[in-house]
Amino acid sequence: MALFLSIFIPVAHSAAESIYDVRYEVELKPGEDFAHVRIAVSGDALPSQLTLHLNPERHSKIAGDSVTLDGDKAIWKPGKDHSEIEYRFKIDEKKSSGNYDSLMTEKWTILRSDKLIPPISARAPKSLQSRATLQVNTPENWNTLAPYAKDDNGNFQLKDPGRRFIRPKGWMISGRIGSRQDIIDGTDTVIAGPLGIGLRRQDTLAFLGWTLPELKKVFPEFPNKLLIVMADDPMWRGGLSGTRSLFMHADRPLISGNRTSSMLHELVHVGTGIRGDQESDWIVEGIAEYYSLETLRRTGGISERRYQEALEELAEWGEESPNLLVKRSSGPITARATVVLHQIDQQIQKSSRGKRNLDEVVTALAAERGEITLEKFRKLVEQAAGEPVPQLDRTFLTGKKKP
Repeated sequence: MALFLSIFIPVAHSAAESIYDVRYEVELKPGEDFAHVRIAVSGDALPSQLTLHLNPERHSKIAGDSVTLDGDKAIWKPGKDHSEIEYRFKIDEKKSSGNYDSLMTEKWTILRSDKLIPPISARAPKSLQSRATLQVNTPENWNTLAPYAKDDNGNFQLKDPGRRFIRPKGWMISGRIGSRQDIIDGTDTVIAGPLGIGLRRQDTLAFLGWTLPELKKVFPEFPNKLLIVMADDPMWRGGLSGTRSLFMHADRPLISGNRTSSMLHELVHVGTGIRGDQESDWIVEGIAEYYSLETLRRTGGISERRYQEALEELAEWGEESPNLLVKRSSGPITARATVVLHQIDQQIQKSSRGKRNLDEVVTALAAERGEITLEKFRKLVEQAAGEPVPQLDRTFLTGKKKP
């Protein structure tokens, strides 16, 4: 049987704005490796051009009204009133470890909707706004969850604040699944995964019950809806964050033996919504790891002694990769970055005589979201400290000197 996703957004608009509808339809056949996708736009006024930025390895068989291909782009020029494009999407996707971060089985599928629906840029007047639906039809014994609210008909309501062209984002799970749900400090939180594999859904909700409120003090822009998807092998044995959502392998402990938490690490990514440039991934990953530790310490999940021991272990591990200014942060780099951020936090508190700390910096980053650079980070840190901070000197960050 077919699976379709559909979402509608009732939004208040000024009289000067024109609204057109975007309808996403995704057909999933259990056991197959491809999804069949159709996107339709309709309204009195439509964008003059929509450009789909495709992944040639996953998007194929593109066809539709006034559609031409230009390398890895599909140029779609809708006509009047109504226009459609369709393509095929390869679901199964392995990471370098050999495990999957997207998979379709006979009983369930887990994927990222922002991979399924590629980035789409619209050429249209600023007054022209979209509203979107993503309809989901499934076999009778299947259920579908995504990080969006459902209307009375069971359809998701897509939201993408600040975007004139709306598309689905974040993790999605469909199939024979079980879930637990609760409102935690204002965030509608759902833990979901395939039936029959012994997931710790209630344990995870309880863990978030005493950690998420503390996390949201630092990241007040945290979304009001959160989906956590869990599964076992052959899915990737780690955590991966997405928009208002994350994936976590079922075997990952809520708190590891080294007193860090993969769950909290990924939740910080959800809360910040930042990404690094060519030399700043250490900031992104370091913040996630540092605040996973800080949240456990602040909530009493670990003692001060255990907290200091964790920092000492991370410092020792970080000696393996002293240079932080690289494109991608590996384990040792993230370890050293965590210790550096702790040092920066201490320096801010010392320079400001205890009036400010690193929280102010990361709260500001989370409010802006988007790409972070070393210069932007340095500026915010120095504003909080009131003076230059030696730990942000390039020679220190590359491991060539001590602060």
